[in-house]
Amino acid sequence: MKKLEQYLSHDYAFIVLLAVAAAAVVGATSMYFTNGVGMTNEIFVAELFDIGKNTGDYSGAAAFSAGFLIARVLEGPLVGVLDIGGSLMTGVGVGIPALLIASGFTSLIESFPLALLTGGVIGFGLGVIIIAIRKIAPNAAPANATAIMIGAGNKTGEALGPLVLFSAVAYSIPAGLGAIAGALIFYKYKKPIVGGAILGAMALAGILLLLGVGTGV
Repeated sequence: MKKLEQYLSHDYAFIVLLAVAAAAVVGATSMYFTNGVGMTNEIFVAELFDIGKNTGDYSGAAAFSAGFLIARVLEGPLVGVLDIGGSLMTGVGVGIPALLIASGFTSLIESFPLALLTGGVIGFGLGVIIIAIRKIAPNAAPANATAIMIGAGNKTGEALGPLVLFSAVAYSIPAGLGAIAGALIFYKYKKPIVGGAILGAMALAGILLLLGVGTGV
């Protein structure tokens, strides 16, 4: 245990762990790209990626997600916290794959082994950049402004809550009704309606499915 703690205290341990995590996230995106399951992200981000799959225009997914990645890479060294949702799940998991596919490097995401390798290289590179920034930045560098970045993804998710409702309604009437009911309950208790809509849609559609009632439109 002491050896493990000593290993984790070194900078290179962070780089290795980030490379492994990034490989897993990009691998999951590869599964979603080829089989339609596995996306490790919020539903509205997956929707942006789906728009790219259906239209061939990945600009929305790339711009939104890559912006998160840049912000998180700058934020991490200053506050000492690397947001997994914004940096890995959204930035590495959607932003970079969208950029690669839009640039014609589809095979790097379509092939699962190549996706793992691509994610590992990306994670390794990000780890090196973050550690380098942390060493270069003076200890007295102000970090208060980065508080604006923290929680930005959650606020964006709240603003795009209606998109989840529309997606649920478009999928099926039971899922849509469940999403609306869940969103209303979460709104009443001052919680993000995105979570309520997702849980409501899954709950009602799942119950009807168990009862043998079709959930299609």
